[in-house]
Amino acid sequence: MRCAFLIVLAFAQVAVAADPPALPGGWKLEEPPTDPKATKIVLIAGSNYYKAGEHEYVAGVTVLADMLKQTSGVAPVIAIDWPTKPETLTGAKAVVFLFDGGDKHGILKGDRLAQITKMLDGGAGLVQLHQTADYPKDLGDRARGLVGGAWEAKHSQRAHWVSEFKDFPDHPIFRGVTPFTIDDGYLWKHKFVAGMKGVTPLLRTVNPKSKDDPKADDAIVAWAFDRPEGGRAVVFTGGHLHKSFAEEGYRRFETNAILWAAGVDIPKGGAPVALDTATLPKYLATPPAKK
Repeated sequence: MRCAFLIVLAFAQVAVAADPPALPGGWKLEEPPTDPKATKIVLIAGSNYYKAGEHEYVAGVTVLADMLKQTSGVAPVIAIDWPTKPETLTGAKAVVFLFDGGDKHGILKGDRLAQITKMLDGGAGLVQLHQTADYPKDLGDRARGLVGGAWEAKHSQRAHWVSEFKDFPDHPIFRGVTPFTIDDGYLWKHKFVAGMKGVTPLLRTVNPKSKDDPKADDAIVAWAFDRPEGGRAVVFTGGHLHKSFAEEGYRRFETNAILWAAGVDIPKGGAPVALDTATLPKYLATPPAKK
């Protein structure tokens, strides 16, 4: 009897430990769209905690979901670490990554890379934010085939500085985007597909303390990619600080980028991105208890 009790207790403890983090704003994990005709966009956030206001993956995708739902006919769906329901990715027009990169890249486990590759081969879009541009070197070519470029250790670089973005190329992603200034942790000096075929640079910046050429391809920190087989991708290596969402131009740029990747027509004035910036702290996760 005691043994049976301990087994039940052990299962209960596992279930408690496996409980996903709560989402702010009333969002529910992997909640399917109520309208089957809606453009489903799946946003996948990492669950790990770094520092308050930094790498706030869950908070970040929740803000973006709140922005996306303001566009009629768009249905954002949030998943943590990776969808647990097989139907979550089914029929998605785009997938958004906001989690760790490198050897901790969220796409490396199990058959996740195969899942995403199959979706993109079917025409779905992919958006990679912040560290998700960082792939292990042996996957660099695979990543370039999916999104046009990849950050690679011992070649690429990363650092923090403040940038003002005010000169934008003529691309639908910049419709209605106003200048914005952010303090961010950028990844740059990426390796791109041969001849930059299909790659459209979107944002460039260099460390103001350096003598790097701000117009060079090494300075690219965001780009769009039209895949040769069809489908779209966008990579933006910023996204370190949660407070950047207070900048209207910043959140419209990211929202437009996701919509473009999903094949949604972006209005002349850009996507609606109304936000009471005073509510931004409410998206943040509660720091884990110190041990």
